[in-house]
Amino acid sequence: MKTRHPMILTARIAEHDLVPLDLLRQAHFPPERNFLRAHLTVYYRLPGEYVDRILERLWHVAAGKGAISAKVNGLRNLGGGVAFTVESPDLSAVRHSLHRDFVHWLGSQDMQTWRPHITVQNKVSQADAHRLHGELLGCFHPHDITITGLDLWRYLGGPWALEATVPLAD
Repeated sequence: MKTRHPMILTARIAEHDLVPLDLLRQAHFPPERNFLRAHLTVYYRLPGEYVDRILERLWHVAAGKGAISAKVNGLRNLGGGVAFTVESPDLSAVRHSLHRDFVHWLGSQDMQTWRPHITVQNKVSQADAHRLHGELLGCFHPHDITITGLDLWRYLGGPWALEATVPLAD
């Protein structure tokens, strides 16, 4: 669906888990392109024209859910950047539930197989990405992170503006 007001849905990572990922992003993402903190995108493009319906569905899915555990389980070389791969059956179940309601709005990027990740470097040369990937592999240890909510953002042509946070709370 075409939209003049794109929205982005991300999983809210607990602050204590986000800080080290965000520090890596600040250190390795080109500063002129780094408008955001590190994040885990759930949907890349939802229609802002339906923000009320989107939020209603987010609140419904989050009700009684509680925080979600996820595992940062690897690294991915993106060619022009590096991302940490993330695995969470519970977060995947939340996305699947939302997918049923959002499917008629989704573009090709959101219809592809979802591979959750947290990008800490992008828009750099392949050589720079390869170098960081190797450096991070040398000290990487899988670890758990906590997802505490869902954040809905308005895309502003580069920067994003937070529209709403839907907490995952019992």
